[in-house]
Amino acid sequence: MKRLQVELGERSYPIWIGPGALGRLPGLLEEAGIDTGRKLFIVTDEHVASLYLEKTTTILRDAGYAVSHFVVVAGEKAKSLAVYEQIITAALKAGLDRKSAFLALGGGVVGDLAGFVAATYMRGVAFVQIPTTLLAHDSSVGGKVAVNHPLGKNIIGAFHQPKLVAYDTELLKTLPQREVAAGFAEVIKHGMIWDETFVTWLEENAEGLQRFDHTLLQEALLRACSVKVAVVSQDEREQGLRAILNLGHTFGHAFEALCGYEKLNHGEAVAIGMVAAAMLSEKMGIAHDVSKRTRRVLMKYRLPVSLMLPLKADDVIAAMRRDKKGEGGKLVFVLPTAIGKVEIRKDVAEEQVREVLRALQEGGES
Repeated sequence: MKRLQVELGERSYPIWIGPGALGRLPGLLEEAGIDTGRKLFIVTDEHVASLYLEKTTTILRDAGYAVSHFVVVAGEKAKSLAVYEQIITAALKAGLDRKSAFLALGGGVVGDLAGFVAATYMRGVAFVQIPTTLLAHDSSVGGKVAVNHPLGKNIIGAFHQPKLVAYDTELLKTLPQREVAAGFAEVIKHGMIWDETFVTWLEENAEGLQRFDHTLLQEALLRACSVKVAVVSQDEREQGLRAILNLGHTFGHAFEALCGYEKLNHGEAVAIGMVAAAMLSEKMGIAHDVSKRTRRVLMKYRLPVSLMLPLKADDVIAAMRRDKKGEGGKLVFVLPTAIGKVEIRKDVAEEQVREVLRALQEGGES
């Protein structure tokens, strides 16, 4: 396994990446200060539960931990205040106290939900991320936890860092192809904001990565997580630099919300959003010839590059104004200046956004 360290002073924690991480979980927990005297509460979804809940529970109980669990429905619908309350109730009935810890066993939805529960249960208790999807390599690092509101994604949330991230790449083998593609959207994003050579490497190794070559996959996750670690270590609470991690998200979150978190998954929405951001950057004269390459690398990973949904521009812009990244009603975008470099812009004209949306729905260029 490979180890990365998120340096945040007393909130620092390790990220372990590689095959076999789940089997080593008791030792990793002990190392993180979560000893066998503490109660553990696993939050997972119905799909992951059928695959890994029994195995995870057995590993932990055999090591001496007292383990309870709660299973939510799979998908973005689980990130609601209603489900949040159900988990709190179950945790109280299980006797969890301030020394207990929540374990998020699943993808980004489970990680965000369990993390928000941990951030607010008895004013904050420990939690651990055990990602089971490619997409969760992004959401499991950095301490952003949240649930959704019908009018916006991740509107109700907090910053609450995990005690550790245990990323067992063996668990990714059971992912359906659509979820694999969605995960690569965020991997590609990390290259797009930080490292052009990583984007080139992803283009060159697209076939092997989609075959789940373990050496390539571990390298991809290590490099992608390294970008996020570098950013989060400098700006934990998104006061400046960390906002660049939102490339594609202003558009993407609006698309997700307007689709009721059903027709597009997060990775697909972000992929389309990155194309939109590249088109907008070109329209504003910030960059040249970035949208063509953005499309090319995304298509190598079977990701959508146009908006094939009948969303109205007025509705998309209204959703963008409600986005938590907005300031004073202004639209805020992360836009590429070149492949591997971005900047935050608050001077985007609404009409330019409308033009990009029209072109995006036509499948062409702005």
